[in-house]
Amino acid sequence: MRLQLVVNPAAGGGRGAKRIPAVTRALAAHDLVVTPTTSLEHADQLVAEALAQDRVVVAMGGDGIVGRVAGAVAAEGGTMGVIPGGRGNDFCRSVGIPMDPIAACAVVLNGTARAVDLGYANGRAFIGIASIGFDSDVQERVLTSRVPLGQLTYLVGSLTTVLQWKPAHFSYTADGVQHDLEGWSVAVANTGMYGGGMRLAPDASVTDGLLDVVTSSTTSRGTFLKALPKVFKGTHVQEPSVTTSTARKVVLTSDRPFRVFADGDPIATLPCTITVKPGALQVILPR
Repeated sequence: MRLQLVVNPAAGGGRGAKRIPAVTRALAAHDLVVTPTTSLEHADQLVAEALAQDRVVVAMGGDGIVGRVAGAVAAEGGTMGVIPGGRGNDFCRSVGIPMDPIAACAVVLNGTARAVDLGYANGRAFIGIASIGFDSDVQERVLTSRVPLGQLTYLVGSLTTVLQWKPAHFSYTADGVQHDLEGWSVAVANTGMYGGGMRLAPDASVTDGLLDVVTSSTTSRGTFLKALPKVFKGTHVQEPSVTTSTARKVVLTSDRPFRVFADGDPIATLPCTITVKPGALQVILPR
């Protein structure tokens, strides 16, 4: 195989950089080029160079670099693999790629390329879950956090945000049907997980050609906190304040400004149109 490792060395607080030597050794029997990124835009350039040389692009890092590489690879009709190297690694969790980087290298070498769906927020690709509201505020905190809490960063950010949260009014259109919601958040999911293993959309599939819409209406802070741990099992969808549905196109607006976050990064502002492209990406998955 001809491979190009596109790695975010800063992912996971430097976890990505530390794993480069071991991953390089695991893939050394193949024609391998290792290219650290300096920015998401740089990742686009590296993907273009790799595909021009007929290489399989292997994204290594967190969900941010995976989503960015996925969009670039899909645009050119290439194939990619994924090796976890970030904090959340939620795409890997969703599709069964091992959390151990060396085991994930084995999937790259011995797995099967399959077509998966991609989401697009105002034209920008994402591979996981796009959300606004409470989720946006949590992500803003995670981005600026300097405390090395690992996966607990998301949980700590959530607890801190709850204390300062004021309900927002959301208006969204799903496949042409208008909805209004006073509450916590609206999320549009391609995969089912975000935040380091939170099963926000437990029924989401990357092969059904649909987006899963998950909303959370106004509750007391106590009720919200009581339900929050259930997200890790996906049982929060049984709460009366939570609704789930599917759509192919969702338009989001709100009564106050939120950045739209997906794959751990801000990718759009409101109003935002989210669509899905079925089978847009070829990615190597476990057999």
